[in-house]
Amino acid sequence: MPKHTSWLNPIKIWFSILSRRVIRRGAFRSTADLRDRILKFIDYYNATMAKPFKWTYAGRPLNV
Repeated sequence: MPKHTSWLNPIKIWFSILSRRVIRRGAFRSTADLRDRILKFIDYYNATMAKPFKWTYAGRPLNV
C-alpha cells in the first residue's frame, strides 16, 4: 500500500478531463444515455489522446 497519495494524481487528472469534456454542461436523457456517452468518450480517449503518465518521483525507494 502506498504511503503517499501522489499515485492518485493521474486518476484525478483523468476524471477532470472526463468531467470537462463530457459531463459538464451535458444534457442527458437518462442514466443510460450518460453511461453511453462516457463509454464512447473512453473509446475516443484511448484511441486518440491516451499516453502513459510520466512518473517523476526521484526520492528514496518506498519500503513495501
